[in-house]
Amino acid sequence: MKMFTGIVEAIGKVAAVSPAGETAVVRIESSGLDLADVAIGDSIAVNGVCLTVKTLGAQSIEFDVSAETLRVTTGFEEGARVNLEKSLRLDTRIGGHLVSGHVDAVGEIAGVTEYDGNRTLSVRFPHSLARFLARKGSVTVNGVSLTVNSVDSETCSINLIPHTLAATNLGDLSKGSRVNLEIDLVARYVERMLTVSGAGS
Repeated sequence: MKMFTGIVEAIGKVAAVSPAGETAVVRIESSGLDLADVAIGDSIAVNGVCLTVKTLGAQSIEFDVSAETLRVTTGFEEGARVNLEKSLRLDTRIGGHLVSGHVDAVGEIAGVTEYDGNRTLSVRFPHSLARFLARKGSVTVNGVSLTVNSVDSETCSINLIPHTLAATNLGDLSKGSRVNLEIDLVARYVERMLTVSGAGS
């Protein structure tokens, strides 16, 4: 399994989305990402979606993206800025949390508040994710590892510091923007263990 940390390495741009049968070929301009150690077949998280490198250019990467992936995620429109992160190596410092690159749902920005150079986002999520989100827990938004400040039945709030706003595409978000959400892996497995345990009791 390929893993990520949710620490964005560069911002890319969707240069083209070309239909190719049951899939689409997505080309990302990636001049800010060091491709020296990237090979065809490697995994890169694009806006939180784990994709496999199809071809490499001097400053671009192409991926095959299934129609289903395009249907259940957001951010692959031509011209869109996307967060990029290469897959985790065993000797890599984990600055965020363990991220699989498997998007659980698309959320929506319900509100944005500015203060002292920081920004608080209110993120509306599908009801199915409510049991996985907890105050001070982790959530991935567009591939960025973030801490949940507060949560209710429909929304959670997250704080963005100036560095995060500058180093990711989260600074582009406004009310109504759609975002890719991935829940914490630990929460996912705890829920599974409780479900199996309850079924067997």
